[in-house]
Amino acid sequence: MALDKLPRADGATFDSYAEGEGATCHPDTRVDLLRHIYEWVDDPRAEAIFWLNGMAGTGKSTISRTVAHAFAKNGHLGASFFFKRGDGDRGKVDKFFTTIASQLVLNEPTLAAHIKHTIDSDPAVVGKAMREQFEKLVLEPLSGISQRASGAASLVIVVDALDECERDDDVRLIVHLFSRTMSLKSPRLRILVTSRPELPIRLGFSAIDGNYQDLVLHEIPKPVVEHDISAYLQSELARIREEYNTSVPKDRHLSTNWPGQSNVQILVSMAVPLFIFAATVCRFLADRKCGSPDNQLSEVMAYHTRSQESKLDATYLPVLTQQLVGLATRQKDAVLEKFQTIVGSIVVLASPLSAASLARILGIDRGDIDNRLDLLHSVLSVPSSSDSPIQLLHLSFRDFLLDPDKRGSNPFWVNEKQTHEKMTANCMRIMEKHLHKDICGLQSPGISRAAIDPQTIDSSLPAEIQYACLYWVSHIQQGMNRVQDDDQVHDFLTRHFIHWIEALSLMGRASESTGIIKTLQTLVEVR
Repeated sequence: MALDKLPRADGATFDSYAEGEGATCHPDTRVDLLRHIYEWVDDPRAEAIFWLNGMAGTGKSTISRTVAHAFAKNGHLGASFFFKRGDGDRGKVDKFFTTIASQLVLNEPTLAAHIKHTIDSDPAVVGKAMREQFEKLVLEPLSGISQRASGAASLVIVVDALDECERDDDVRLIVHLFSRTMSLKSPRLRILVTSRPELPIRLGFSAIDGNYQDLVLHEIPKPVVEHDISAYLQSELARIREEYNTSVPKDRHLSTNWPGQSNVQILVSMAVPLFIFAATVCRFLADRKCGSPDNQLSEVMAYHTRSQESKLDATYLPVLTQQLVGLATRQKDAVLEKFQTIVGSIVVLASPLSAASLARILGIDRGDIDNRLDLLHSVLSVPSSSDSPIQLLHLSFRDFLLDPDKRGSNPFWVNEKQTHEKMTANCMRIMEKHLHKDICGLQSPGISRAAIDPQTIDSSLPAEIQYACLYWVSHIQQGMNRVQDDDQVHDFLTRHFIHWIEALSLMGRASESTGIIKTLQTLVEVR
């Protein structure tokens, strides 16, 4: 009963469908670092928070998954939350503490009575401010467990990619609230937080005056990182060689020592300190759509001598330039234009969309999207089903494409402001086309949403329309546009404002309409 009343963020846990297939550390890598974390959890005198930070691509999420798996296996995992910017509830804090609380109940069942009592006393607590949710659903229930009732000496909470939480103020508040768990003695709470060293997070930790442990991944001694990346590459390249050799005739086999120790060392030197480089290269070499692993390796090696190239250039350009091989200038320009339309839209989406929904919202042929994504499986998670969302494998790919310093030097560069402007226009076009009075055809004014078949709602409001209704204002903001009298936005609101609010209500997002309308008001006031 307690669990049923706690809203949960879909896909946020370490073992969710979205995260469960993600990589964990190779057994021969991160040995000392993982031992350090495990010893921190067991140390009764240790600080409650361990902040593992590092630049993009240094392997933070892989370490988070490894730790979560280990503590889930031995019964000490209390909860996990893997933030992901632009992935619905995983990029926001609305359901952060309710998701944490729901897992704590499952893993520490003695909490159930406390949380049930809290919800019975104040059913609205699950929608209140984050500070009150933390107090009522996490801190007070844990404080109410006696040492005798607690089944675990330590409970571990893993919070990954805190920097991908969308609001800076929320990030700082989470750090502050977690610092208050130091007073808990039984169960002893240990919170592993991973993030990039972004300013809001650094400020959050500075404010708690050193009451935490930390470790900076990109400051780990170079020989240690080289060893770990080398171990990973040796293992993955051997697997790629074996899988390729079993799939082709013997006369096409790669040699038994492919790619050779010297090439492995070059790849290691190119990668350090970025594990994402090694992971992306291995996905690229294994992708048969572009050719044999040996041919792909030559493409990667071409970047070894380009000292002026950044690490992210060397990570992503070998993959992307495959789209341009053998094309005339005019054909290359056409490919780049489609890339910027399709992939550019994918990297600025506020929430992932499937290929089918993306085609409809962009107003282009599904085949164009499929053809463009066929060569990008090394950098995008492209599902086999056209109805499942396309996702970034790593946020650094977005950073690489949108980096303003790359304008003019990266042919795949995406103009972020312009792409948001185009997404605004696409969202408005699809809303104007589909929104109308009684969109579900109910012919029963006043019927409650609970009485409507969810399939009726989904068929009347498919994913791309729901996306447009929720995020068109966000695209206006990020495109830095202004709303003014008699423009497209004014015309849309004049004709479809009630239809839009009806759609949000049917989607169960009516509570968000106030915030969206306030944002619109702000845009009008500063026009």
